[in-house]
Amino acid sequence: MRIVFMGTPEFAVPSLRALIAHDYPPVAVVTGPDRPRGRGQRVTPTPVKAVAQEAGIAPILQPDSVRDASFADAVAALSPDVIVVVAFKILPPAVYETAAQGAFNLHGSLLPKYRGAAPINWAVMNGETETGVTTFFLQKQVDTGQIILRKSMPIGPNETAGDVHDRMMHLGAEAVVETVQHIEAGTVDPQPQDDSKATPAPKIFPDDCAIPWGRTASDVHNHIRGLSPYPGAWTMHGDTRLKVYRARVASGQGEPGTVLSAGEQLVVACDTGAVALTELQQPGKQRHKATDFLNGYDIAAGDVLTT
Repeated sequence: MRIVFMGTPEFAVPSLRALIAHDYPPVAVVTGPDRPRGRGQRVTPTPVKAVAQEAGIAPILQPDSVRDASFADAVAALSPDVIVVVAFKILPPAVYETAAQGAFNLHGSLLPKYRGAAPINWAVMNGETETGVTTFFLQKQVDTGQIILRKSMPIGPNETAGDVHDRMMHLGAEAVVETVQHIEAGTVDPQPQDDSKATPAPKIFPDDCAIPWGRTASDVHNHIRGLSPYPGAWTMHGDTRLKVYRARVASGQGEPGTVLSAGEQLVVACDTGAVALTELQQPGKQRHKATDFLNGYDIAAGDVLTT
């Protein structure tokens, strides 16, 4: 079976490794361009490219635009039976229709719930206790194709989006291999999605990350962990924007956003209840546990955090 694998970030790496380990090495890999990364902004390959090079896979295509006609021609020249897409760009039909037995995507939710660019974040932000992965055949409308298989996983009450991401990428690798095996065996029974049960998971912008102190403590807790570690929930203390990465529901009551305690822990009032902020970051500094943060930052009970 001639497989073309398309993916860029770390989330896609376990899927590529799993295909190789199960004797489905791709005939080619498509990934994003090399870019400056890290503190030194040194030009480095994508995580997927690094694994492909390590495995000796060639060619490795790195298109600037997936909509360029020359890219569709290059994929067609590979004569793919299957195109596997994991955390890559939205492909035009001219590209994915080149796969003789279909092109499928791995999505980080139990579709049709959480269609969109940020399914893990929104599931955690909304306090879901279960999520999962779905493989589906690509069609023109994003995240709406017929479902091949789904695998579920729990979300712990204090897990962050990052925690879920790191577990999910391995569950996703299992789903990718199983999907390829079903396609090869001719045992796929694709099922249409129920659009009436669809929920959105749109791209998250900076304003979406403001901590909503006017909501319940549970809502605030979910908001913070659902945006951790990226892009990071934030709040204003005077003119200083603080990022908050972890919190827990705490006891206390007061005007929303009011600091109730800033001694050994930093407790802030919500509309109902309060939260203890347990991991924070001030501009230009590293992330710190609350005790270390409070040792180096001037904040006191009675101060008000705003959005």
